[in-house]
Amino acid sequence: MDEKKKPLQERIAIVKMLPRDIKEQLTVEEMNALLYDEVLPDSLLEKLKDYLADIENPSE
Repeated sequence: MDEKKKPLQERIAIVKMLPRDIKEQLTVEEMNALLYDEVLPDSLLEKLKDYLADIENPSE
C-alpha cells in the first residue's frame, strides 16, 4: 500500500513566510520540490536567493 506523500511542516512554514510576489512566481514543480524536500531546481534557488542563507559564507 503506497501512502501519499505529505508536505513537511517546516517547509510549509517557510512557504508561508515568503512574500506573495515570490510565491506567485513559483511553478508547480518548484513548489513541490520545496514542500516535499526534493532537490531544489536552479530556477527555484534563483528566485529564493535573497531568502536563503549562504552556507559557504554564513557571515554575508
